Amino acid sequence: MRRGTHNTNQITEGVIWKQLLIFFFPIVFGTFFQQLYNTIDTIIVGHFVGKEALASVGGSSTQIVNLIVGFFTGLSSGASVIIAQFYGAKNKHALNESLHTAYAFSAAGSIAIGILGFVLAPRLLMWMNTPAELMADSTVYLRIYFAGILFVFIYNMGSGILRASGDSRHPLYYLIVCCMLNIVLDTVFIVVFHMGVTGAAAATLLSQAVSALLVTLRLTRAETILKLSFTHIRIHGPILRSLLRIGLPAGFQSVMYNISNTMIQASLNTFGTDTSAAWSVYNKLDGLFWMMSGAFGIAITTFVGQNYGAGKTDRVKKSVRVCLGIDLLFSGILVVFFMVLRIPLFGIFTSDPEVIRLGSWMLALITPCYIFYVFLEVLSGALRGIGDVIIPLIITMCGTCLLRIIWIAGALKFRPAVDTIIFSYPVSWIISALMFLFYYSYRKRRLV
Repeated sequence: MRRGTHNTNQITEGVIWKQLLIFFFPIVFGTFFQQLYNTIDTIIVGHFVGKEALASVGGSSTQIVNLIVGFFTGLSSGASVIIAQFYGAKNKHALNESLHTAYAFSAAGSIAIGILGFVLAPRLLMWMNTPAELMADSTVYLRIYFAGILFVFIYNMGSGILRASGDSRHPLYYLIVCCMLNIVLDTVFIVVFHMGVTGAAAATLLSQAVSALLVTLRLTRAETILKLSFTHIRIHGPILRSLLRIGLPAGFQSVMYNISNTMIQASLNTFGTDTSAAWSVYNKLDGLFWMMSGAFGIAITTFVGQNYGAGKTDRVKKSVRVCLGIDLLFSGILVVFFMVLRIPLFGIFTSDPEVIRLGSWMLALITPCYIFYVFLEVLSGALRGIGDVIIPLIITMCGTCLLRIIWIAGALKFRPAVDTIIFSYPVSWIISALMFLFYYSYRKRRLV
């Protein structure tokens, strides 16, 4: 946590816009490096192996990984919220139990999901209509990823806990180290040893292992009231129930997004390898927006959680307004950047002219509507910070997953085309944003 003179908690006492940005930038840069070391796989594979391998690394396998990891990240947000609230209230005993329960839960969950994912990888890819020529490489990539998913879970939980206490800098430092390591390993495994998709997956796994180790060591050596001890790692029933009460709806909310994305990926796969590869590259560029908006979501959850725990409801409301304004400004700048440079940006990932043409066309259709998604991210993050997760889950379920299922099932019958699939994004964002605005306005009046 950032502290000033007289041991002041700047999140509950400092200037809101300034502290939001101070907290936001390490998160967004950390997410950038996390995205970068995932993107490095795509760039190197695309140039040194081929577009089939590119689609294997960035297509169906990525959607499956996002679905699983997104669900656990949502679950871990339950720990982040209760830790932020206990931290704001300075409840040392509850903090200690929350930290060690979160780590025990991460370890147990990763073992179960890792085994299931490894065994079911081919079946999952078949369900997504993965082209036959991509099945072998995609299966290898997924199985290696699931074999090391313990490291992914531990890092996500540990970094979420650090951010909940106000420390957004150290997760950034660790991701910078791991990004550099991943670049080196990708170069060695793919360019030097010609290991292809196997090398890309192995480089990612080893890099994630290092990030999990670093964040865990930080928590064991912390000099605050939040400190990890390996001998105390166990599940405390009341804490686990609180974690699941907040985390499960957030996890299902993430699943709603990723299920709809998986359906869209499966629909796009039916249009061939070029379309699948173009969408894979678009998802990497699209990640720049999600990392920024997601960083604001994490920031507002921590700000709201700590101030709500400290009983400062006026700062809760003001921080939401400030976060919305800053996020809208940053998103507008990113939209202009994407629209102007979309063709050269796609050229970074592949030299195939058809993939570049399709991808830049997809990007031009979607990115102007990013502005609407800002309201979903910030308002759902703020509501999560006060422990309100059920209604946001329902809004997400109806506004994104259900609506997109209906759109894909219905609209494609009348016009079976790629842009018909893509338009499901802006339509669902606009409707969901309106629902979140309505509910947040109602909830804010009841916040005391």
